[in-house]
Amino acid sequence: MAAAGPVWIAGGRPLPVGERTLVMGVLNVTPDSFSDGGRLLDLDAAVARGLAMVADGADVVDVGGESPRPGAEEVPVDEELRRVVPVIERLAAEAGVPVSIDTRKAEVAAGALAAGASIVNDVSGARDPAMFGVVRDAGAGLVLMHMRGDPATMRELTLYEDVVGEVREVLARRVDAAVEAGVDAECLAVDPGLGFAKTAGQSLLLMKEVAAFLSLGRPLVVGPSRKSFIGAVLGGAGVDERLEGTAGAVAWLAAQGAHVVRVHDVREMVRVVRVVDAIRSAAPEPTPGAAGGTG
Repeated sequence: MAAAGPVWIAGGRPLPVGERTLVMGVLNVTPDSFSDGGRLLDLDAAVARGLAMVADGADVVDVGGESPRPGAEEVPVDEELRRVVPVIERLAAEAGVPVSIDTRKAEVAAGALAAGASIVNDVSGARDPAMFGVVRDAGAGLVLMHMRGDPATMRELTLYEDVVGEVREVLARRVDAAVEAGVDAECLAVDPGLGFAKTAGQSLLLMKEVAAFLSLGRPLVVGPSRKSFIGAVLGGAGVDERLEGTAGAVAWLAAQGAHVVRVHDVREMVRVVRVVDAIRSAAPEPTPGAAGGTG
């Protein structure tokens, strides 16, 4: 069982971040996602995939209509809404778990929340000036992720003197800004943004120093799934060859106290975190006959 920690409220409902490691399933409805681009553009296929994730144990389904992969081009608001809103409407009605919208745009977030989403997962850390107001007014959860630049430029922005300290400081400032804008602190979570304007070595160091981000006092969301740094560790393994590496990263994060892992392979990673949580919560069993005597 995960150690007791901060509260995370989304749409008026607390998520059980203090009870166990939560699993957020990635549902990309884009033609160019690095992992499953184009496979889930059909509404029924996307909804079926989301429901399958829930059946496999996902605690949250995270729907994205714009790929944040390095080099990706920005998607117009209308197109992003067209991709995500029908999927969110169906999942919000059928899934039985919170639905998240993965977007950098306040207008898309507003449409998704109106369609039934209860969490905004913003890889830009809420740079859109209207984002805090949208989240505040909806009482939604908000994941503030660290990223420099944007998907088109972030590969050129990996120079840090102290990557852990600098990423932590930016996240702390974004939390403060959200609270100052009226967002309830208990609605906020943070994400160090593995692979987003970070080299493979920097991503590994951010994972090693998870405690630095837990010290912010907000639920910690981390997305190591199938990332390029895992491929680098495994000698250039392709996206579809990173399952075991992802499992290793997820196990480490759960053992270190991360509250939520964002993954593509839900069934396998749910099993990983359940075993890790069981180990973390294991306690000595009473010795037979130790309590009381024979009289």
